Amino acid sequence: MVVLNEMKTTPFAGIVPGLRAERRAVVTQAMATTHAGGPGVLMAAWMILEMELAAQDSTQPFLPEDHTTVGYEICVRHRRPTPVGEAFTVSSELLEVDGRKLHFRVEARNTREVIGEGTLRRTIVKRGRLDTTRTGSAP
Repeated sequence: MVVLNEMKTTPFAGIVPGLRAERRAVVTQAMATTHAGGPGVLMAAWMILEMELAAQDSTQPFLPEDHTTVGYEICVRHRRPTPVGEAFTVSSELLEVDGRKLHFRVEARNTREVIGEGTLRRTIVKRGRLDTTRTGSAP
């Protein structure tokens, strides 16, 4: 017997492909890199942090209080600079659910253009249960 298009689901109702979230921020000096000279531009690391938080924001309302998500894979391209003082918006969309594993598309834009884009993978965990002594591959 062959089963086609078998849909993998999560044990958490409401966590389904299509969930979206958006975050807006203004680049501060603390978020900027200045090593290349000038007044500074948004660090890639900070842009990625906002992307991770947008992904988490989309799923957190559907999780019990004692659960959250943590990232385990980031594939993001930082395409264009955004200077200190300028606003940017980050959006996430849940593409795929495989049990506790979640796959997101993310994008960041300033007022002119796309400044970053890519995918993230996160997994649902019970708060306080991350085993920091375990070795091996990601979830």
